[in-house]
Amino acid sequence: MSDPTATSADTPATDDALRESMNRVRLEVGKAVIGQDGTVTGLLIALLAGGHVLLEGVPGVAKTLLVRSFSTALGLGTKRIQFTPDLMPGDVSGSLIYDARAGEFEFREGPIFTNIVLADEINRTPPKTQSALLEAMEERQVSTDGVTRSLPDPFLVAATQNPVEHEGTYTLPEAQLDRFLLKLIIDLPARDAEFAVLRRHADGFSPRDLAGAGLQAVASADEIRAARKAAAAVTVSDDVLGYVVDLAQATRQSPSVQLGVSPRASTALLSAAKAWAWLGGYPAITPDHVQTMVVPTWRHRIRLRPDAELEGVSVDAVLGSVLQQTRVPI
Repeated sequence: MSDPTATSADTPATDDALRESMNRVRLEVGKAVIGQDGTVTGLLIALLAGGHVLLEGVPGVAKTLLVRSFSTALGLGTKRIQFTPDLMPGDVSGSLIYDARAGEFEFREGPIFTNIVLADEINRTPPKTQSALLEAMEERQVSTDGVTRSLPDPFLVAATQNPVEHEGTYTLPEAQLDRFLLKLIIDLPARDAEFAVLRRHADGFSPRDLAGAGLQAVASADEIRAARKAAAAVTVSDDVLGYVVDLAQATRQSPSVQLGVSPRASTALLSAAKAWAWLGGYPAITPDHVQTMVVPTWRHRIRLRPDAELEGVSVDAVLGSVLQQTRVPI
């Protein structure tokens, strides 16, 4: 039987067909993960915008299951890296291994060589090992012993982290944080959602058996690449561009902020807003799309003043104030 999601090379999928395929991914993930529609949408936005996602939440809120289910629904290869204090950079990117039979060194690929990398508890390993991801996330390549090796396309890093106040965690360096397009917060579920999770487990659901839960691939790598190209083609007016610039400058002028967002953060917001607009069927970005994506795109790129942190001010609250005080183009 032929794959119903496949498209002929001579008949590219239309935007509507590509959007339908991406929406099927959200429904498919829902077979395994309950109450995380917004997070799944965030993962899709990052994939379409060519970015990466940092997922933050306490242990036990299905961060790992979410990423595994997402990869399965997309039909993409995935590998998991458990970040620990003794993890070395070569354990991530790969290393040269001596082949006694051939009498020479050969490169053995690390788990970074896949489509979707689940970097589990990334803030439990020191910054030196975290930095092993930097080149891969930014350049989609790995350089070892003077040789550059390309990573698969599509490529996305979905990193999970526990809240920084938990024992045994390291603060991610700014350079590392800046490589994540979005930071998504996974909260503890509401009562109804938690009841539904327990009912599903009581009926025999196993998070280690996604096939048994009925999950299957409902999209292809070709469709993802085509959708990414279509999202990049969403237009943006000078008024909306000016709105993004005004928001960025407002973060730098906030009395609670020590370090506002950079121009790279502005381009990240633009890419995320394009992907969100395309998913909704809009040919151009509106201010609403920008407003929706400001907090998840910028919350990890702002450094508060120490006195503001002591007073309990949150980055999300600062960004909410910036949105309220910045003039919206008509």
